[in-house]
Amino acid sequence: MSAERQTQRDPRQRPEQPERRDARAWAWAVRATPIGPLLLAATDEGLAQVVFHAEEKTAAEAVARLTRRLGAEPMAVSRAVPSSVSSADSGTATTAESANSTDSADSAPAPRCAEHLAEAIRQVESYFAGDTKAFTLSLDWSLTAGFNRRVLRELAAHVPFGTVVGYQGLADRVGEPGAARAVGVAMGSNPLPIVVACHRVVESGGGIGGFGGGLETKRTLLALEGVLPQPLF
Repeated sequence: MSAERQTQRDPRQRPEQPERRDARAWAWAVRATPIGPLLLAATDEGLAQVVFHAEEKTAAEAVARLTRRLGAEPMAVSRAVPSSVSSADSGTATTAESANSTDSADSAPAPRCAEHLAEAIRQVESYFAGDTKAFTLSLDWSLTAGFNRRVLRELAAHVPFGTVVGYQGLADRVGEPGAARAVGVAMGSNPLPIVVACHRVVESGGGIGGFGGGLETKRTLLALEGVLPQPLF
């Protein structure tokens, strides 16, 4: 049964509570891609969020939301991300100390969050170029929890490039055969799309299913991976 056809409310659909931690260093950047601008944000632990359609307003809202959830303003990343990322498209320092960096600060090692961000940018760009088939990134899972995190980890570990799985099939894989609808909810709340490839989750009856980034984006990603034919125009 598809996620869309289940009507009984599942207790696993209660809002997931992200982990509560002390304020953490983090950085972000927006990159142009074939599916529109993507915002990527990373903490010292790893990539924490990917946001679709990150035009100026959406990016600003995402940064404000992450600032609240992570408990700190983003760090400057100008020396850690590829040179093609302009200062207008990346997280900037907000304190007087970091905004007026000295030569000694310039020579200091890049913070881990910026290193994780730079590597995420490199691998995402390689994915869209058709070169990367499997992401090998450190991930920060703190923006998801409970059943949602369990399902997303299963997806990341066992549904590789060029394959798909049904909502029901993914529910079965995590030992929750009655939770196909809850799997759909978990996909919709995925903080790490593309890297944790929720576009590979489809209806078991053959339908493409839903997608937070929009169905055209889902079709484009599946076409990139050879699951669907490339659009004619």
